[in-house]
Amino acid sequence: MNWLDTILQGVLLGGLYALFAAGLSLVFGIMRLVNLAHGDLIVLAAFAILVLTTSLGVSPFVGALIAAPLMFTAGWVLQYFLLNRTLGKDILPPLLVTFGLSIVLQNGLLEGFSADSRRVSAGSLESASIALGPFNAGVMPLMTFLSAVAVIVCLNQLIYRTAVGRAFRATSDDPVTAGLMGIRPQRIFALATGLVMVVVTIAALYLGTRANFEPTSGPARLIYAFEAVIIGGLGSLWGTLAGGVILGIGQTVGGAINPEWQILAGHLAFLLVLLFKPRGLFPRAVD
Repeated sequence: MNWLDTILQGVLLGGLYALFAAGLSLVFGIMRLVNLAHGDLIVLAAFAILVLTTSLGVSPFVGALIAAPLMFTAGWVLQYFLLNRTLGKDILPPLLVTFGLSIVLQNGLLEGFSADSRRVSAGSLESASIALGPFNAGVMPLMTFLSAVAVIVCLNQLIYRTAVGRAFRATSDDPVTAGLMGIRPQRIFALATGLVMVVVTIAALYLGTRANFEPTSGPARLIYAFEAVIIGGLGSLWGTLAGGVILGIGQTVGGAINPEWQILAGHLAFLLVLLFKPRGLFPRAVD
């Protein structure tokens, strides 16, 4: 029974990693862009929620609602005026630019907030739990997992059931031909990045309320996001959820055996999947 509870906690933790990874998967699927600043953008959104909750005296959920359109705008501007200029056949310019952006974000946050660890208070929700049969699950971890499922469902519906989604897929397949059909790839890419920043804000909400974070937390979140994306398969949103769950279970099982093995066990689970499925479990680009 204890092991089943450990696996349940791993599944719920996987929801947080899936939220970290969903935006990264979407950007790669549409633009073939590997954003090395993705983790730092999550931390930036967490600090934005922290500032809004403390200055306005609102709950973190209201703070996230206020932060989401601000982050959408920041993502749109970032993609349209900077990252679009780096896209092309050569993958090196986007890597260099997003790596530089990561350094700028980390140092900017250090200047603004110092190196102190912070956390967003969620009040009584932090310790609340709910019975799931013979097990108890924390309300916040359960909300995180359900939010991850909801985000992936919404993204899939958007991509495969709407005109915007068709524009995403057409631009991903052939930007030149899409441009001849009246689609402006630069604006579509900017819209996609703005959408990703909304997902980043949701991830930041649960990061900030469930764990401490500091300006240099971004690279660790980026690693978890990369591992979840690669385990699930590049471009597969449901695969991203599966990858997050596998990573979360690996960490909780490793931590149950020996607390010092928690992070290592997640990395080992990642390596084992790559050993048998080098392209991930459900490899698929957005098409």
